[in-house]
Amino acid sequence: MKIKYIIGVDIGTTSVKSVAFDLNGKELSKKEITFPILNYHPSWSEQDPNTIFKAIIKSIKETVVQGKENGELLAVSFSSAMHSVIAVDADGKNLTNSIIWADTRSYRYAQDLKGTKIGHRIYMKTGTPIHPMSPLFKLMWMRDNMPEIFKKAKKYLSIKEFVFNKLFDRYVIDHSMASATGLFDIYNFDWYVESLKVAGITSEQLSSPVDTTYILKGLSEKYAKYMDIDVELPFVIGATDGCLANLGSGVMNSKTLAVTIGTSGAVRTTSREPLKDQKERIFNYILTKNFYVTGGSVNNGGIILKWFRDNFSKSYTYSMMMDEISKIPAGSDSLIFLPYLLGERAPHWNAKSKGVFFGVGINHGKAHFMRSVIEGITYGLYDVGNSLEEKIGKMETIHASGGFARSVLWLQILADVFDKKVVTYQSTEGSAFGAFILGMKALGLLEDFKSAEKLLSISIEFIPDMQNHEIHMRNFRIYRKLYEDLKDDFDVLETFTHPSTFEI
Repeated sequence: MKIKYIIGVDIGTTSVKSVAFDLNGKELSKKEITFPILNYHPSWSEQDPNTIFKAIIKSIKETVVQGKENGELLAVSFSSAMHSVIAVDADGKNLTNSIIWADTRSYRYAQDLKGTKIGHRIYMKTGTPIHPMSPLFKLMWMRDNMPEIFKKAKKYLSIKEFVFNKLFDRYVIDHSMASATGLFDIYNFDWYVESLKVAGITSEQLSSPVDTTYILKGLSEKYAKYMDIDVELPFVIGATDGCLANLGSGVMNSKTLAVTIGTSGAVRTTSREPLKDQKERIFNYILTKNFYVTGGSVNNGGIILKWFRDNFSKSYTYSMMMDEISKIPAGSDSLIFLPYLLGERAPHWNAKSKGVFFGVGINHGKAHFMRSVIEGITYGLYDVGNSLEEKIGKMETIHASGGFARSVLWLQILADVFDKKVVTYQSTEGSAFGAFILGMKALGLLEDFKSAEKLLSISIEFIPDMQNHEIHMRNFRIYRKLYEDLKDDFDVLETFTHPSTFEI
């Protein structure tokens, strides 16, 4: 008897992963393909959408090949990184690269809107913080700096919409992806008129919003043949990677935290309705019409560890780095790192923030710097967690997912910093697993998300060390004060400006 399975596709920032799961949630096969970030200017972060598309269909093809001999593929379900924008022409061909979440060129537009009444209304209605990551501000920048392209563009798409249009010749966007644009009313589940007016576009230039369990059939014969799958195979449109990481790691209530670190990082929980924050620190994104994922994302996750390795320890593997870090005590002998190399999102939403090593002494060697990088990234997440608990109340357990969840040392540091038990599951591919669960729901194989709990199996637990926690809290207090003391000086270091024509 053939094994029935679903492929969860996770379109990340630096790679796409296609993971085949059987109906009991067991991972059968996986294919990961990487692609580059293009940084033409210091504040620009782009990717070639066609390169990503080719990586996606190749990863699906190779996952199908690995599982086809003894398996029956039931569906392909998608997760995707948020906040990307691609201008396309009337034929669906891209006029621009994909401008991704890490791009901060529209900083001036976000700065002009932040703190205004209209900006606060947009945040409260759309659930997306006022920050240049938001497609709203990317569109404003394109309007003023790429007028010919802005005039020619037929549609503005995220990377997932771009992929689905090439596969099915349709412009559709799931509610989850739409809710991360700053253009979508998360209460009425439709495009928000005031945001559209600010951006200078119409709803006709955006895709049609659909439920995250929406199924497309009628795959392009060309790509069906390439991937060796049936043209009528169900493709589930899916949701954003953050929302599906919650689903895939069993965080479906407001009493548990999900922490994910991949290229970037996030702290999230799940509730039945959006959690309004008058201070505008947290996001509210849609998983389904009955579930909202609330929390904060940080720009500076695993990409900062990669930066350190590529620039200072090229001969090291990540495993070697962790071995060296393990020899250094908690707190890095009072070496403190602000990890804001890419500016920062939550909780500061300050695109001009910079990285800082503080407290450097003659006693500090390379391993101290490596450990302080890990701790600094974790302090940034803890800062977000504090904002979230201020709204919800204290939570006791963290469910961890993402690439960092393979590191026992980092997971223990996470437990020590947060003073919470940390658990991981057998599959650390939280977003791909969440896409799989959503696919099961779309096909009618799960009655509700609670019944998906039987698919989750705890791999390992980490209990906080209170002595280490106290050391980290001493460092964190300095970490937090450093940001407050330096935030005005970050502006001075900014070497570029962008004109703003937005008037309040």
